Amino acid sequence: MNYRKSLIAGVFASAVTLGAGALSAAHAAGYAVFTHGASALGQGNAVTAHTSDPSTIFYNPALMNKLEGTQLQVGTTAIISSREYTSSVGSNSTSDEAVFFPSTFYVTHKFNDKLSAGFGVFNPFGLGTEWGSGWDGRYIATKSELTTFDFNPVVSYRVLPSLTVAAGLDVFYLDATLQRMMPSSALSAYGIPGGYDIGVKFKGDGTGIGYNLAAAYDICEHLTVGASYRSQVHVDISGDATLSSSVLPVSAFNSGGKTDLTLPPQFTAGVAFKGIDKLTLEAGMRWEGWSKFKELSIQQDNGVTTATPRNWRDSWGLNLGGRYQYDDTVALLAGYVYGDTAVPDSTFDPSIPDAKTHVFCVGTDLNLKPVTIALSYAYQLYENRSKHNTLYGVDETSANGKYENDAHLVAVSLGYKF
Repeated sequence: MNYRKSLIAGVFASAVTLGAGALSAAHAAGYAVFTHGASALGQGNAVTAHTSDPSTIFYNPALMNKLEGTQLQVGTTAIISSREYTSSVGSNSTSDEAVFFPSTFYVTHKFNDKLSAGFGVFNPFGLGTEWGSGWDGRYIATKSELTTFDFNPVVSYRVLPSLTVAAGLDVFYLDATLQRMMPSSALSAYGIPGGYDIGVKFKGDGTGIGYNLAAAYDICEHLTVGASYRSQVHVDISGDATLSSSVLPVSAFNSGGKTDLTLPPQFTAGVAFKGIDKLTLEAGMRWEGWSKFKELSIQQDNGVTTATPRNWRDSWGLNLGGRYQYDDTVALLAGYVYGDTAVPDSTFDPSIPDAKTHVFCVGTDLNLKPVTIALSYAYQLYENRSKHNTLYGVDETSANGKYENDAHLVAVSLGYKF
């Protein structure tokens, strides 16, 4: 392998590697997003065993049979995230503030007492980080954005009076734009002078297909258990890494290539209790199979292949939530979410400053027949995390230090019952 091929391989690999873990998310480990309905958010997403609206397509589609007629819902969540980095070897600090809007569309239809069908569109993985072009870790990451769309048709069927099952198809589209800086000294062998920073940008997209299964069982009148599984999804990604500088001729080093990414399987389960007048309580758990993400391999158009270790681990979380039906119009919601982290210390990096998280949620449902409105607010607090590895560093202490994160989430969903 000649030096130029090796250099371009490194540029492309470092850019694409961000795409496999570039993003901070709400509620879930890694870069998963679990904000898919305002009513669910208000209950801490503890809605795997009970439902009141079409967002159950995401959380547990087996519960669609409990929704009468045809129902339509659209919604979005403003995720206002704030991050702060403090260097462990100096006084440098950097903050990152951003707003993202994962959104949803759902429609359900009940054909009869046994059969219901639905269709949902949502963003199950994504969000982003932006640290700026002058901070300590600029050679690792400056700006990272990733969006996924899941187009999910699903059918539920009541096989017994107390048991309903569901199955659906997940058709994914993924789009990523990742940016970092590179020292111009890396190109000195080609007559490029040192002392400058060069921008590196990767833009790529891909598609994949998976499936989801779910079940809901009424143990008795006041007690229901539910479970939902979404399969891993293999996404083939192709794109281009481009170099840019206002003073240096670096466009000749642009390169195309491809990689693949396996979005992890996800499993949730919950138990809902309705034995107290007007009150529904649920406790649930969540598992995500991030351990499948061992490394990222990049194949360039020129035949060069590179690999970057990730070595992520499976993550667990729990949900607690409640819904109090104050009257025929108003329901009050509250919940709590705990989430583990999938990212080990050995491969932790600022493009995804993931950490253990605590989310405190409140909200309300308004039934204004035939219109429904759900509003919720959540505060997400990440436990502090430190980077002390040298896996990505241009120097041994690159971006090593403390990372502090939190986020405010404001969600709204609008529904219509035909």
